[in-house]
Amino acid sequence: MASVKVVDMSGADQGVREVADKVFAAPFNETVVHEAVLALRNAARQGTHKTKTRKEVSGGGAKPFRQKGTGRSRQGSSREPQMRGGGTVFGPIPRSYRQAVSVRVKRQAICCALSDRLREDRLSVLAGLLVEQPKTKPFAAMMARLSPEGRKTLLVTADMDQRLLLSARNIPHVTVRTASDLNVLDVMLANRVIVQEEALQPLEERLS
Repeated sequence: MASVKVVDMSGADQGVREVADKVFAAPFNETVVHEAVLALRNAARQGTHKTKTRKEVSGGGAKPFRQKGTGRSRQGSSREPQMRGGGTVFGPIPRSYRQAVSVRVKRQAICCALSDRLREDRLSVLAGLLVEQPKTKPFAAMMARLSPEGRKTLLVTADMDQRLLLSARNIPHVTVRTASDLNVLDVMLANRVIVQEEALQPLEERLS
């Protein structure tokens, strides 16, 4: 079985722990990860862009100028797309960018991303996580010890801890997700992934 390093809140090494190979030792499938990430990004798009066609712009009741004698090409309406203020041809209209991705592909993509982070020694398990009060300063100091690079860090917890969420929400490079809400985009955007020890079992059950 694959093994992952275990640390405590001070960053001290607490040994290693065996984890499921299906979740943390999966080969990296670029096609699956790309499909899942693209679907997540597209789902975040609003799709509210809109341009007016020639039937929707105002005006156009009479010819903009007479047919002959002006030296210009003849025009029948100010709504024509070549006219200033005219309609747009084949412009964007409101649409949904959502793509259908199976649950199996989503789970496989998360496994590929987690396994990649573990192979690069950028994934660890945090033992004894306890936030007594919702304070940002001690939590930021803990994250600085766990992730000394100071880059984007993903913390995966077992459940929604309100005190932990309040402590982490003002730290720009820290993202908190539960084991049930984790997605592949969160993992791929994070330079380091820290998994709460209590979150390992529900995470493995969800992805196995």
